[in-house]
Amino acid sequence: MIVKRIYRYPVKSMPGEEVTGVRVTERGLEGDRVRAVLDVETGKIASAKNPRLWRDLLTLGGGVPGDEELSKLLGREVRVVDVPPPDAELERSVPEEVLGSGVDAEVGFTTTRLGGAAPAGTFFDFAPVHLITTSSLAAIGELSPRGTVEAVRYRPNLVVATDEPGFVENGWVGGELEIGDGLVLGVIAPTPRCAVPTLAHGESPRDPDALRTVARHNRLDAFGAGPQPCAGVYARVL
Repeated sequence: MIVKRIYRYPVKSMPGEEVTGVRVTERGLEGDRVRAVLDVETGKIASAKNPRLWRDLLTLGGGVPGDEELSKLLGREVRVVDVPPPDAELERSVPEEVLGSGVDAEVGFTTTRLGGAAPAGTFFDFAPVHLITTSSLAAIGELSPRGTVEAVRYRPNLVVATDEPGFVENGWVGGELEIGDGLVLGVIAPTPRCAVPTLAHGESPRDPDALRTVARHNRLDAFGAGPQPCAGVYARVL
């Protein structure tokens, strides 16, 4: 596989960084999601998947603020941690309700544990590697009213160059990908999309169509939960 871009996100739900190369272990990309923000009141990991509370995490840049400054910025007492609490959980707002009611509304949410397919002690939502293809990004852009979509909205680790049209990685689930010299990934599942792609990322403004377009054109039964908007796939390092 040809990798077009490589991203890692040192603090969960904060802006990432593009790198030209990185060491990969069974834990994923070195330096990826090594820290996270802990909500002191609830003991849950802060995630922009609940945009009413945590969407501002995606707009922070220029370094990680101290706990006191970050708490003031977010309006809640938080701490940046490098070890997840036991049975760490996060909240995921129902994406369709966020689209319908807006990011400030109190909407339904589910509570999930971190890292169902990741090594213990990590901050990954599910698996240690997430990738998306240039074909999927092109398809979303072409179908979107804006005519384009930024890769960073979907927070992939790898953007893989592909020539086929459409959401080609849908067909990779259950298979293996060889990337470069020696890296082998096992593709586990399509990636269900939450409200995160719709939010402001750094200087990029909100874009509800980054989710709405996927919901209209690529709904898959991910994790046996019925059809969900999906873009990209989760993988483990073999």
